[in-house]
Amino acid sequence: MMKESRSEKSSSSNSNNNMEILSSVFGSSTRSRVDEKPVTGGGLSENGKFSYGYASSVGKRSSMEDFYETRIDGVDGEIIGLFGVFDGHGGARAAEYVKQNLFSNLVKHPKFKSDTKLAIADAYNNTDSDFLDSDKNQNRDAGSTASTAVLVGDRLLVANVGDSRVVMCKNGKAVAVSRDHKPDNEDERQRIEDAGGFVVWAGTWRVGGVLAVSRAFGDKLLKQYVVADPAIQEEKVDSSLEFLIIASDGLWDVVTNEEAVSMVRPIHDPEQAAKRLTQEAYQRGSADNITCVVVRFMPC
Repeated sequence: MMKESRSEKSSSSNSNNNMEILSSVFGSSTRSRVDEKPVTGGGLSENGKFSYGYASSVGKRSSMEDFYETRIDGVDGEIIGLFGVFDGHGGARAAEYVKQNLFSNLVKHPKFKSDTKLAIADAYNNTDSDFLDSDKNQNRDAGSTASTAVLVGDRLLVANVGDSRVVMCKNGKAVAVSRDHKPDNEDERQRIEDAGGFVVWAGTWRVGGVLAVSRAFGDKLLKQYVVADPAIQEEKVDSSLEFLIIASDGLWDVVTNEEAVSMVRPIHDPEQAAKRLTQEAYQRGSADNITCVVVRFMPC
């Protein structure tokens, strides 16, 4: 068994009073600035079926709140690939907690092999509950997106909460495998309002006038509305599936799905591909941390 884990990052009401309280807990992080040069790396699965690479940069931000995980594990004698990007807000602690615990909770789930979708949904929600319990004594609220890809045999299971996105190249074309969870999505807005919350414009559409994503880990003051229930999609790994891109919105804010796939397709080394995406986003003026993971599938 080979196991690899790396990272270089990192109830409300409608009253104006509560909105001011919520706003006060979502300030910028005070962690010190780190080198703008991307941290990169990669690896190859023992069975030779896929390779992966990552690149992560603080970009133009003064602090790093992105984390990622690239992990190869063994479950019941089968090689499992686990890949994720976690984009924190209100500080780095939620994203770091999810990076450290989500996949461990997933592979320990008793139904990981027999009902992987259920295991993923449980792992997301249980990790969220555990983080909230551990975060009770913190004064400032914190949260994190998550976009993950799990490889089990010829199955690819993609899950996400928030706006870190997963895009695959299938038959040479870009296909979004996740959907950004934004408060102005009609179904997300309805879910929030049905729970007693509200969505307002404050520079962008925000839950309670505060948060620009409608699903996330953490965010205890908005938890009634900002859930950690993941959207899950399954794909078959076959000869039509070339590679997968998982990235924080620092990439997707300035690079389209189609552009990202076009940039990655000619680059065989996934580490170099992830680095190329990160550098391109920076050059295009991305104002956020930028983290990319590329998983390339070997020809069947």
